[in-house]
Amino acid sequence: MEIRAFEIDDENPNNGFRNCRLLASTTAPTRYRLDVIASSVADVILSAGGWLFDRAKFGWDVNLLIAEPSDVRSLHILGIRAVPFDQACHSVTEWAPTPAPAVAAQVLNTDERVREIVFTALERGLGEVTLWGDAGPTEFHQRTQDVQHRLSTAARAFKAHALTAAALSPGPLTPTEKFRNGTRWCPPYEPDLLPIG
Repeated sequence: MEIRAFEIDDENPNNGFRNCRLLASTTAPTRYRLDVIASSVADVILSAGGWLFDRAKFGWDVNLLIAEPSDVRSLHILGIRAVPFDQACHSVTEWAPTPAPAVAAQVLNTDERVREIVFTALERGLGEVTLWGDAGPTEFHQRTQDVQHRLSTAARAFKAHALTAAALSPGPLTPTEKFRNGTRWCPPYEPDLLPIG
């Protein structure tokens, strides 16, 4: 049996799926990928560490594209691989699209490349776009909803260890992390970001 992955694309109207392009075959296994764009390790751990740990635990490739250099040992505790953002993406044309970008509001508000990545993903409607932090552009809020992730017991424990490794006070850990999420697809997995209310 051959397994193939397709991406929606406007370049090839002649294949079995309208406007799809072959991405991979059995030689390249398909995995879920979550690309996280943030300004600091501390912000990632505090705001989304439990959710990212749970996604990594369930087999997702979780990649952090980070704006400022820092000690990434604490990220390894959560199963996150870190890459400097400028090294990974000089412009949106070099971006290998992910169906699931997650972005800190601070970066979305200040980096035009990130805004283009996020709004391109929302326009395509092929995956989910997740934002954490205060504010964010009005046009993003109009197309998203408030959601939360209930941390697993393991996520709470590993998040506490990651906070300690990053020299941050773990304090009392909340059982949920809150985000804004925009998606127009039905993911083939049980959703872990549920609407608030």
